[in-house]
Amino acid sequence: MSTYVRERPDRTTVALWGIMILTHVVIFVAVLPAMLAGQYVGDINVYSNWATDALSGHGWPVFAHDWVYPAGALLPVMLPKVFGAWAYEIVWFVMILAANSFALWGLIRWGRKLRDQTAAIFWVATVAILSPVALLRLEGFTAPAVIFGLLFLATRPKLAGALLAAATWIKVWPAAVLVSVVVVSTKRWVVVVMGFAVTAVVTLVVWLGGGIHHLTSFVNAQNGRALQIEATLSTPWLWMAVFHVPGAHHIHDTALVTEEITGPGDQWMIQNATWLLLVVMAAIIVLLVTATLRLSRLTHPMGKEVDLVLVGALSLASAFIVFNKVGSPQYMLWLTPIVAVGLVVRPPDWKVPAILMVAIGVLTTLVFPCFYNSLLDLNPLLALVLGARNLLLIVVLGWSISKLGQAAFVRHAIPLGTRPLGAAIRSTSY
Repeated sequence: MSTYVRERPDRTTVALWGIMILTHVVIFVAVLPAMLAGQYVGDINVYSNWATDALSGHGWPVFAHDWVYPAGALLPVMLPKVFGAWAYEIVWFVMILAANSFALWGLIRWGRKLRDQTAAIFWVATVAILSPVALLRLEGFTAPAVIFGLLFLATRPKLAGALLAAATWIKVWPAAVLVSVVVVSTKRWVVVVMGFAVTAVVTLVVWLGGGIHHLTSFVNAQNGRALQIEATLSTPWLWMAVFHVPGAHHIHDTALVTEEITGPGDQWMIQNATWLLLVVMAAIIVLLVTATLRLSRLTHPMGKEVDLVLVGALSLASAFIVFNKVGSPQYMLWLTPIVAVGLVVRPPDWKVPAILMVAIGVLTTLVFPCFYNSLLDLNPLLALVLGARNLLLIVVLGWSISKLGQAAFVRHAIPLGTRPLGAAIRSTSY
């Protein structure tokens, strides 16, 4: 007679779960008094007000008027209101905890196959470090969805495509991951079909609700924005303001509830930032296509295919941040899920961006929310901290592009990882 013995979780796993839950509880307790007083806390107050206005007959975003977010964002914004106005913040935190916990479970599960929990440790660390924004913004839902989309790409491409498309319809940034998948992956047509299916469902719902004319309003929502004070592209004007150059100063946009910087010559950057971003993204895609064509000529490309998807996604997502005139702190959550999955695929190769992202997370949180008022007062020390953060973002972009360049042009074996997700660990190249 055999006896089933349940495997006990190791100390690392228990610690990871404890830190994840504790992070959510601490942040909730810390911001609860401010939320109850009606003070602005992250974006959650804005989400709650949108939901209240919609249910009070003032018109639903997308259905009745243009909106800054894609239509899919209505689901996480509206769902907490179903349980009552008093419960919005509680339900929101429960939803965020569930999303982050699913991502942690997935990373732990895949990590057990490698006997390496580096990816799970990295995920918990970055969620904790960036918790002031990670738990109060929509990225708290899209980042876990991207983790699962990438983890399932090799084994369940239909689910991966649906998750990535759904995440893109909440916030636009997962489109960078989708582009990399479509260019590189041999599962591209499955992902494309699922993406179209999700898009068709969203479009049908919006059309039935009478909002078809507002469906793509989010695309142009950022066009009229000035340079946000934290954006990498804003660095010259920030220092102009710090040194009191005539015409350079900080301004508050009351309509968008954001902080911007202005100064001599900023209009050129404001008008051309989008084109600059598109040119850089196009160049990265060309490099990614070149690497993919070279990859297709290999005898055993699958292990390297997964790595190339990740490097391409990191290149596109980091370029989307570095060359963007908007630079919110939650944008760091565009990169952490990609790096987390990279640590699942091949931990040694992804330690550099992982260390960089931890440092970026610490500097980001020091700027916002810890000393944000000092930055708005144009404190030189905070400008240096922000500059260091933005410089590290450029380093992450440089690392990923250098990997793409090696994959595209170096004649010896592509210097990326060597193992498809779920396969046994290999110490030699295919």
